[in-house]
Amino acid sequence: MNLPMMPAEPPSQGVPTVGPEEREGPAAAARLAAVRRYEILDAPADGSFDKIAWLAATIFRTPIATVTIVDRDRVWFAATEGLDGVSQIGAEPGLCASAVLQPGPYVVNDAVVNPRTMDHPLVRGDFGLRFYAAAPIVTPDGYRLGTVNVIDTEPREMSDADMRVLETLADLVADHLETRLAAITASRTAAGTA
Repeated sequence: MNLPMMPAEPPSQGVPTVGPEEREGPAAAARLAAVRRYEILDAPADGSFDKIAWLAATIFRTPIATVTIVDRDRVWFAATEGLDGVSQIGAEPGLCASAVLQPGPYVVNDAVVNPRTMDHPLVRGDFGLRFYAAAPIVTPDGYRLGTVNVIDTEPREMSDADMRVLETLADLVADHLETRLAAITASRTAAGTA
Protein backbone atom coordinates (compact mmCIF):
# COMPACT_ATOMS: atom_id res chain seq x y z
CA MET A 1 0.00 0.00 0.00
CA ASN A 2 1.36 3.45 -0.88
CA LEU A 3 -0.35 6.07 1.26
CA PRO A 4 0.17 9.72 0.33
CA MET A 5 0.84 12.13 3.20
CA MET A 6 -0.93 15.45 3.35
CA PRO A 7 0.72 18.87 3.20
CA ALA A 8 1.74 20.30 6.55
CA GLU A 9 -0.43 22.70 8.50
CA PRO A 10 1.24 26.07 9.03
CA PRO A 11 2.90 25.94 12.44
CA SER A 12 0.79 27.64 15.09
CA GLN A 13 3.57 28.69 17.45
CA GLY A 14 5.49 31.21 15.35
CA VAL A 15 7.65 28.64 13.55
CA PRO A 16 8.40 29.82 9.99
CA THR A 17 7.08 27.81 7.06
CA VAL A 18 9.69 25.53 5.53
CA GLY A 19 11.02 26.67 2.17
CA PRO A 20 12.88 24.87 -0.63
CA GLU A 21 16.27 25.66 0.92
CA GLU A 22 15.39 23.44 3.92
CA ARG A 23 14.19 20.60 1.66
CA GLU A 24 17.27 20.79 -0.58
CA GLY A 25 20.75 22.22 -0.25
CA PRO A 26 23.49 21.87 2.38
CA ALA A 27 21.21 21.53 5.42
CA ALA A 28 19.18 18.78 3.76
CA ALA A 29 22.35 17.02 2.59
CA ALA A 30 23.78 17.10 6.13
CA ARG A 31 20.51 15.71 7.55
CA LEU A 32 20.49 12.91 4.97
CA ALA A 33 24.14 12.12 5.78
CA ALA A 34 23.08 11.71 9.41
CA VAL A 35 20.29 9.34 8.35
CA ARG A 36 22.86 7.26 6.43
CA ARG A 37 25.30 7.32 9.38
CA TYR A 38 22.80 5.42 11.53
CA GLU A 39 22.33 2.66 8.92
CA ILE A 40 18.71 2.23 9.97
CA LEU A 41 16.85 2.47 6.66
CA ASP A 42 15.47 -0.93 5.67
CA ALA A 43 17.06 -2.58 8.73
CA PRO A 44 15.25 -5.68 10.02
CA ALA A 45 12.90 -4.95 12.89
CA ASP A 46 14.27 -5.77 16.33
CA GLY A 47 11.08 -5.00 18.25
CA SER A 48 12.34 -1.90 20.04
CA PHE A 49 10.58 0.59 17.81
CA ASP A 50 7.43 -1.55 17.72
CA LYS A 51 7.19 -1.07 21.49
CA ILE A 52 7.51 2.70 21.09
CA ALA A 53 4.75 2.82 18.44
CA TRP A 54 2.52 0.65 20.63
CA LEU A 55 3.19 2.85 23.67
CA ALA A 56 2.41 6.01 21.70
CA ALA A 57 -0.90 4.61 20.42
CA THR A 58 -1.81 3.32 23.88
CA ILE A 59 -0.87 6.45 25.82
CA PHE A 60 -2.63 8.80 23.41
CA ARG A 61 -5.48 6.37 22.61
CA THR A 62 -5.02 6.83 18.87
CA PRO A 63 -5.69 4.15 16.28
CA ILE A 64 -2.34 4.76 14.58
CA ALA A 65 1.18 5.56 15.77
CA THR A 66 4.41 5.29 13.82
CA VAL A 67 8.15 5.64 14.15
CA THR A 68 9.48 7.08 10.90
CA ILE A 69 12.82 7.81 9.31
CA VAL A 70 12.65 10.41 6.55
CA ASP A 71 14.90 9.71 3.57
CA ARG A 72 15.37 11.91 0.49
CA ASP A 73 12.29 10.66 -1.36
CA ARG A 74 10.54 8.32 1.06
CA VAL A 75 9.32 8.03 4.61
CA TRP A 76 10.35 4.63 5.95
CA PHE A 77 8.37 3.15 8.82
CA ALA A 78 10.68 1.69 11.44
CA ALA A 79 7.51 0.67 13.28
CA THR A 80 3.76 1.04 12.97
CA GLU A 81 0.83 0.44 15.25
CA GLY A 82 -2.55 0.24 13.52
CA LEU A 83 -1.13 0.60 10.01
CA ASP A 84 -0.44 -2.95 8.94
CA GLY A 85 1.33 -3.80 5.70
CA VAL A 86 2.81 -0.35 5.06
CA SER A 87 6.62 -0.13 5.10
CA GLN A 88 7.14 3.24 3.42
CA ILE A 89 5.42 6.10 1.61
CA GLY A 90 6.66 8.87 -0.65
CA ALA A 91 8.24 11.91 1.00
CA GLU A 92 6.48 14.45 -1.18
CA PRO A 93 5.69 17.43 1.00
CA GLY A 94 3.58 15.99 3.74
CA LEU A 95 3.36 15.73 7.47
CA CYS A 96 6.25 13.37 8.23
CA ALA A 97 8.61 14.99 5.75
CA SER A 98 7.66 18.48 6.91
CA ALA A 99 7.84 17.61 10.61
CA VAL A 100 11.57 16.78 10.42
CA LEU A 101 12.22 20.19 8.90
CA GLN A 102 10.60 22.06 11.79
CA PRO A 103 12.22 22.65 15.16
CA GLY A 104 10.31 20.91 17.94
CA PRO A 105 6.98 19.09 17.90
CA TYR A 106 4.50 19.48 15.06
CA VAL A 107 0.72 19.26 15.46
CA VAL A 108 -2.32 19.37 13.17
CA ASN A 109 -5.34 19.54 15.48
CA ASP A 110 -8.05 19.23 12.83
CA ALA A 111 -7.06 18.64 9.21
CA VAL A 112 -10.64 19.14 7.97
CA VAL A 113 -10.67 22.85 8.83
CA ASN A 114 -7.15 23.63 7.68
CA PRO A 115 -7.19 25.11 4.16
CA ARG A 116 -3.90 23.37 3.29
CA THR A 117 -5.12 19.91 4.32
CA MET A 118 -8.91 19.89 3.99
CA ASP A 119 -8.94 18.57 0.40
CA HIS A 120 -6.24 15.94 0.84
CA PRO A 121 -7.37 12.36 0.00
CA LEU A 122 -6.47 11.05 3.48
CA VAL A 123 -8.66 13.75 5.01
CA ARG A 124 -11.64 13.65 2.64
CA GLY A 125 -11.38 9.99 1.66
CA ASP A 126 -12.27 6.80 3.49
CA PHE A 127 -9.25 7.11 5.81
CA GLY A 128 -10.67 10.29 7.39
CA LEU A 129 -7.47 11.65 8.91
CA ARG A 130 -8.21 14.51 11.29
CA PHE A 131 -5.32 14.69 13.79
CA TYR A 132 -1.55 14.35 13.54
CA ALA A 133 1.09 15.04 16.20
CA ALA A 134 4.81 14.33 15.81
CA ALA A 135 7.95 14.74 17.86
CA PRO A 136 11.25 14.69 15.99
CA ILE A 137 13.88 12.02 16.56
CA VAL A 138 16.93 14.22 17.13
CA THR A 139 20.57 13.08 17.14
CA PRO A 140 23.06 14.44 19.72
CA ASP A 141 24.47 16.68 16.99
CA GLY A 142 21.04 18.13 16.24
CA TYR A 143 19.85 16.30 13.11
CA ARG A 144 16.19 15.34 12.90
CA LEU A 145 16.09 11.84 11.40
CA GLY A 146 12.38 11.16 11.57
CA THR A 147 9.44 11.29 13.94
CA VAL A 148 7.39 9.46 16.50
CA ASN A 149 3.83 10.39 15.64
CA VAL A 150 0.24 9.67 16.52
CA ILE A 151 -2.69 9.87 14.09
CA ASP A 152 -6.42 9.87 14.69
CA THR A 153 -9.66 10.13 12.78
CA GLU A 154 -11.02 12.56 15.37
CA PRO A 155 -9.76 16.12 15.99
CA ARG A 156 -7.80 16.61 19.21
CA GLU A 157 -5.74 19.01 21.24
CA MET A 158 -2.34 18.24 22.73
CA SER A 159 -1.38 19.65 26.12
CA ASP A 160 2.18 20.65 26.96
CA ALA A 161 2.40 17.50 29.11
CA ASP A 162 1.21 15.38 26.16
CA MET A 163 3.89 16.89 23.95
CA ARG A 164 6.56 16.16 26.56
CA VAL A 165 5.47 12.51 26.59
CA LEU A 166 5.65 12.31 22.79
CA GLU A 167 9.06 14.01 22.83
CA THR A 168 10.26 11.52 25.46
CA LEU A 169 9.22 8.62 23.21
CA ALA A 170 11.16 10.23 20.35
CA ASP A 171 14.15 10.63 22.70
CA LEU A 172 13.95 6.90 23.50
CA VAL A 173 14.18 6.13 19.76
CA ALA A 174 17.17 8.47 19.47
CA ASP A 175 18.84 6.75 22.45
CA HIS A 176 18.28 3.34 20.85
CA LEU A 177 19.76 4.57 17.57
CA GLU A 178 22.86 5.81 19.43
CA THR A 179 23.27 2.45 21.19
CA ARG A 180 22.77 0.62 17.90
CA LEU A 181 25.35 2.81 16.15
CA ALA A 182 27.87 2.26 18.96
CA ALA A 183 27.38 -1.51 18.65
CA ILE A 184 27.89 -1.38 14.86
CA THR A 185 31.04 0.71 15.28
CA ALA A 186 32.42 -1.57 18.02
CA SER A 187 31.73 -4.66 15.94
CA ARG A 188 33.53 -3.19 12.95
CA THR A 189 36.45 -2.06 15.08
CA ALA A 190 36.77 -5.54 16.58
CA ALA A 191 36.68 -7.05 13.09
CA GLY A 192 39.24 -4.53 11.84
CA THR A 193 36.87 -3.00 9.27
CA ALA A 194 36.26 0.42 10.87
